[in-house]
Amino acid sequence: MYQIEKMNQKLLAPQVEEELMNYILHEPVKIGEKIPNEYELASRFGVGRSTIREVVKSLVTKGILEVRRGSGTYVVGTSSPESDPLGLEKFTDKYKLALELFEVRLMLEPEIAALASEHATPEEKEELRRLCDETEKLYLSGKNHTKKDVEFHTCIARCSRNRVVEQLLPIIQTAVVTFVNLTHRRLMEETIETHRAVLDAIIRGDSVGARCAMIMHLTYNRQMLIRMKADLSASEKGTCSD
Repeated sequence: MYQIEKMNQKLLAPQVEEELMNYILHEPVKIGEKIPNEYELASRFGVGRSTIREVVKSLVTKGILEVRRGSGTYVVGTSSPESDPLGLEKFTDKYKLALELFEVRLMLEPEIAALASEHATPEEKEELRRLCDETEKLYLSGKNHTKKDVEFHTCIARCSRNRVVEQLLPIIQTAVVTFVNLTHRRLMEETIETHRAVLDAIIRGDSVGARCAMIMHLTYNRQMLIRMKADLSASEKGTCSD
């Protein structure tokens, strides 16, 4: 079991953030579970409560934690991009950001899937099948599937044989992580079904089928985000009116 040891010297917030992430991942603290309170974390790390608040705020913006007033701080995601090459961390409205990322994905990924169906080698098609299988297995077992989901979409992009597309991979990767961290497995069946449809079309060399399957996959995801954003807005209005 992962242990947090009290630090003998004050650490900078980024270092504390890294240690808190290690604790979440190795304890592990599962999605939906609460982390120790502010006082306990401050004591264990040997830092002030203001540093803990700064760390928690940072992890909230990254979709890792969620502060629930009167209840505590909960883990809502366990994956975030290792870096922020797109400079998107400054956007605090993650639902709006996710929807804007979907606009970009809809411009790119259907055509990327179509190109992949035309250029993927037999070996690459087997790699795609493996990644699809592994993503599905993790999803169905309740484990974190985000990394494999990102690898699946990344592999499709690389199969396009377009060097510019490879430079745009951070957009796709960040979008996948952002979506997963917000939705928490709410589209399991639809994701599995549409991943399979994209895979099957690429294996067949069916560019039209791959394009349409990717559009369907992204549309399901986008509609879920729109519903969740609307529910959140309704809930906030209800709270304000109480």
